[in-house]
Amino acid sequence: MSPRINFAKASTDAYKAVAALDRYVVKDSGLDPTIIHLIKLRASIINGCAYCVDMHVKESRHDGLSEQWINLMSTWHESTVYTPRERALLGWVDAVTLIAQTRAPDDVYDELRKHFSDDECVKITTAIGAINVWNRLAVAFRAPHPIDAPKVAA
Repeated sequence: MSPRINFAKASTDAYKAVAALDRYVVKDSGLDPTIIHLIKLRASIINGCAYCVDMHVKESRHDGLSEQWINLMSTWHESTVYTPRERALLGWVDAVTLIAQTRAPDDVYDELRKHFSDDECVKITTAIGAINVWNRLAVAFRAPHPIDAPKVAA
């Protein structure tokens, strides 16, 4: 698959606007980094964004999240590695990312509210929206993920 356009260069003002929203989510929202990793990785998996999955797996690993926590994200429904709080968050990420199908059901929202304040719910939903914008840009314009150099045996 070949890239269509470099969206960051094609419209720097649009790129800067999305980057500013992402900066808010990551730096200014007050959300715990683990929550942000969970949101970004799960939404990127749902959206099939190889560029973002690659990036967020590496960032999660760099920040000390376990390989098991990272690897089982695509099958979180069947895994016991996630806490009840993380499971509520994963359910909300799924519901909001797939909002056209799910309509953000009350039971999923009610579960989220057991673990997060109103303020956190808004910030979490903003974070979900932000990564969905990145995913749509990267998938629509076929942003290629970097290929890691193979490890050489010593």
